[in-house]
Amino acid sequence: MRALCWNGVNDLRVERVPDPTILGPQDAIIKVSLSSVCGSDLHLIGGYVPTMRAGDIIGHEFLGEVVEKGPEVTRLNRGDRVITVSIIGCGKCWHCQHEEFSLCDNSNPQPAFEEAAYGHCTAGIFGYSHAFGGYAGSHAEYIRVPFADTNCFRVPEGVTDEQAVFVSDAVPTGYMAADMGNIKPGDVVAVWGCGGVGQMAMKSAFLMGAERVIGIDRFPDRLRAAQMKAGAETLDYSRVDIYDALLAMTGGRGPDVCIDAVGMEADSGASAIEDLYDRSKQALRLENDRPAVLRQMIQCCRKGGTLSIVGVYGGLIDKFPMGAAMNKALTFRMGQQHGQRYVKRLFEHIEKGDLDPAYLLTHKWALDDAPRGYRMFKEKADDCMRVVFAP
Repeated sequence: MRALCWNGVNDLRVERVPDPTILGPQDAIIKVSLSSVCGSDLHLIGGYVPTMRAGDIIGHEFLGEVVEKGPEVTRLNRGDRVITVSIIGCGKCWHCQHEEFSLCDNSNPQPAFEEAAYGHCTAGIFGYSHAFGGYAGSHAEYIRVPFADTNCFRVPEGVTDEQAVFVSDAVPTGYMAADMGNIKPGDVVAVWGCGGVGQMAMKSAFLMGAERVIGIDRFPDRLRAAQMKAGAETLDYSRVDIYDALLAMTGGRGPDVCIDAVGMEADSGASAIEDLYDRSKQALRLENDRPAVLRQMIQCCRKGGTLSIVGVYGGLIDKFPMGAAMNKALTFRMGQQHGQRYVKRLFEHIEKGDLDPAYLLTHKWALDDAPRGYRMFKEKADDCMRVVFAP
C-alpha cells in the first residue's frame, strides 16, 4: 500500500510499504477514507520528538471502513464507517475504567522511553514516534487499530465524512480543553491558538456556558474563522500587547479560563528577546519546548483562575514563572485527550446542529500530494486550516 513516511527532519515521502495485518484478537484493519494533518504532527516533522525512525508512517486523525477484524472484536462489523480516536486505550486498565484513556497502562508496547523521561508510561498514539508506541499512522491506505472495540466508533448516518473525521482528534481535544476549564455560565475564556483545536475549544467553551470567548492568533484567516465560525472576539498578538488587551477587555480582572491550544513551538509575539531566547535554546537542545504561551497565560489569567493545556509539550521548559502561578492560586489542568469519553456526546452535538467541525477542512487532496500538503499547512499558506488526504 501507499503511505506517507517520515525520513528525517522536513523529509516526507509517499512510499510503498507492506499492508497491515491482524496481530492480536482485538485488532481491526481500517481502510482509510480521510486522514487529516494536525499541528502536533509538525513537532515530528521538525525533529522535536526524538524517537522517530526513518520510514515511520505518520498521521493520527482519520475515518474509514472496517475491512477485517480479530475474533474478539464484537462491537464492530465489516463495512462499518468509523472514526478512531487518535489516543489508544485498552479499555480494561484502571485508567481506562476511569475514562482517562490517554493514561492507559497497556497500549504503549515500548514503555522505557516515557518511563525514563516522565516517570511513568502513558498511552500509545497512532503515528507519533516510538516513545508513544511506534504505531503506524493513518496517512496510508490501511491502518491496524488495536483494542478496536474501545477505540473505534460508528459514525451516525446524519454525520458527513467531513464532519466526522475531526471527531477522531481535533474536536475531542478542543472539547476536553474547555471541559478541563470547569467553565461556568458568565465566564470569560481566552484561547491561545486559532487552528483546528483552538477553534473547537472556542466552540466548546460556548457550549459549556461561557459568556465571552477570546481567540488569540496572528493569521488573518484563522482570526476570521474564530469570529465567523466560532463566534469569538479576537486579538492579533503581533499587533497588540496581549496582557494589556485582555485586562482591558475584562475590566482589569483577566480571563477566568485560559486555554493553550499551541504547545511546544509557540511564538512570543511582540517579545523579540523572549522569542530569540527560546528558539536559541531549543535549537541547541538546551530546552525542549518554547513555553511562550504558558508564560503569557500565567500572567494574564485572573487570580484563582484555571489554565487548561492541550497544546503538546514533550520535555523541559525554561524560565517558567512558578512564583506567579503559585501566588495567584492558579489551577492547572492538562493532558492528551481522553477522546473515547466524549465521542458519543460530540456526535450528538453535531447531529443537533450545535457543532459543525467541517469548516476546518480547507483543502482535500490525494495522498500522493501529502508532502506538499504538509508544507502548505506548516507555512499557513492559502488560508490553510487543515489539509485532509483521501487515500
